[in-house]
Amino acid sequence: MSTSHDIEQRLTELEIKSGFTEDLVDHLNEIVIRQQQQIDLLLRELRELRQQGPDEGSAPFRSLRDELPPHY
Repeated sequence: MSTSHDIEQRLTELEIKSGFTEDLVDHLNEIVIRQQQQIDLLLRELRELRQQGPDEGSAPFRSLRDELPPHY
């Protein structure tokens, strides 16, 4: 009779672990969805910033080294 009880106890423990694992997977899935939404938003903002910047052909590239302070 103890073997049947042991099997039942092991089955119950596995069901509990399965439930916790399912909850964890659902929680992680929500986090991944939220992060993807943030990435999409950042990509849109980056695209908009690039469009607001000067066109490549309109102004030559200027380095900060070319603009030395007057005391040099």
